[in-house]
Amino acid sequence: MASLSKDNFHGSRLSITVLGASGDLAKKKTYPSLLDLFKHGFLPEHTCIVGYARSANTSEKFREGLKPWLQKEEKDEKIIDAFLARNTYCTGNYGSVEDFAKLHIHLNQEEAATNPCKSEANRLFYFAIPPNAFLESAKSIKASSMSSTGFTRLIVEKPFGHDLASAQKLVDDLGSVFTEDHIYRIDHYLGKEIVQNLIMFRFGNTFLEPLMNNKYVSSIRITFKEDFGTEGRGGYFTNYGIIRDVLQNHLMQVLSLVAMEAPTMVAGKEAGNMIRDAKIAALKSISPIKPEDVVIGQYVGADGKPGYLEDDSIAEADKEKAKFVPTFAQIILNINTPRWAGVPFVMKAGKALENRLAEIRIQFKEAPASQFMFDGQKCARNELVMHLQPTEAVYMKVNVKEPGLESKPMQSELDLTYKSRFGDMYNPAAYTRLVLESLRGNQENFVRSDELLQSWKIFSPLLDKLDEEKRVPLPYAYGSRGPAEADKMLETIGGFKHEEAYNWVGTE
Repeated sequence: MASLSKDNFHGSRLSITVLGASGDLAKKKTYPSLLDLFKHGFLPEHTCIVGYARSANTSEKFREGLKPWLQKEEKDEKIIDAFLARNTYCTGNYGSVEDFAKLHIHLNQEEAATNPCKSEANRLFYFAIPPNAFLESAKSIKASSMSSTGFTRLIVEKPFGHDLASAQKLVDDLGSVFTEDHIYRIDHYLGKEIVQNLIMFRFGNTFLEPLMNNKYVSSIRITFKEDFGTEGRGGYFTNYGIIRDVLQNHLMQVLSLVAMEAPTMVAGKEAGNMIRDAKIAALKSISPIKPEDVVIGQYVGADGKPGYLEDDSIAEADKEKAKFVPTFAQIILNINTPRWAGVPFVMKAGKALENRLAEIRIQFKEAPASQFMFDGQKCARNELVMHLQPTEAVYMKVNVKEPGLESKPMQSELDLTYKSRFGDMYNPAAYTRLVLESLRGNQENFVRSDELLQSWKIFSPLLDKLDEEKRVPLPYAYGSRGPAEADKMLETIGGFKHEEAYNWVGTE
């Protein structure tokens, strides 16, 4: 294992407790992220990791069950076995102060055994549990599992509420037990490499920042597409829908980083709040969403693929409710700042679309008098495109002279594809980054309570209106671009033009 980190927490005892250790989230995301940190030396070798859940189990059986999930991410059995040796398991209820007291004794024993030379003990609790168990778990930790010598931090997972009222209750509940500096609300999009690069890319390049305003930018689109449907998650999705599941959290986090003004600093102890202050200022400038600026859709079966309503994980009692659940949404937002007034921000997310993609697309205005200059030949609009997934890339669509004897404009690109440019560099997954940031005490890549509530203030009125209207989502075929009405809307807003002739392939 390479030792790449000299973080302060390495000099103390460290325990990481995964609440909900037997669940899918823990096995698919939390533990593989901890393994990655351990492999690369970002977790000290004396770290003790404790799985905590209601199901009866032994540490040995738990490690046996966890190993196949780790083997999907890591091929070196020695690394896996060394990591598993740091893992133990405790059975207990999330609302039991007595059970958490037993956990406290277990943590004390493990921390002392793994690092007997140190007395300071730091504790991280990862809430891979449903939100309805947050409060009782937080109370139990506060009552009987806190570290008395080092930090105690909580990573909590979304969903952070179903609407403004439920989000406010979650904030109030956790806030009644722990102050904000203990709480790390994780949105994994904030851990993606391209999203983490946004501040550097925007404000660290002289050529770009002067162009990022309504004098030069025609429109901004933030898109999330999946090429598969709900596939067994229909029951969950019926209660949330695509707006709550993707737009209100993931895409709004991206939008706020694209739209915000420059923070005073992005490094140092105070940077976390400066960045989040800038993000929330952008969110507060957003106009209420007009229902006419929203297109919602629901996929139907095509080419042998089932439609959303055919997902057998949707309970029979929820079938009628499911008819109104959007699996696709496109929303136009307006940001009322001197920088962005008049520039449409288009957010689009959907399941069962034609491909898998998450991207930011900044389209600039047309070059003035270009058709006159080039004898009637049209120059396409420039676009700055940032791919978040599946291929990380940043490229600028530019106009160049077509090779040959004529002065004919054609579109090409200035291309930074991460796989080709940074192929040999360590580039961890989003969850891995964020777990490490929580251990370091850096909160800028986590969602602050006022930021969370401001986002719900934007979306709750829209969701209430859609429910009140009983708006039926427009049907679209599995594997298509979504409802045709969404593309028609883009044509009417005047801020975006699609160039059919251009196709980005990326460098490998």
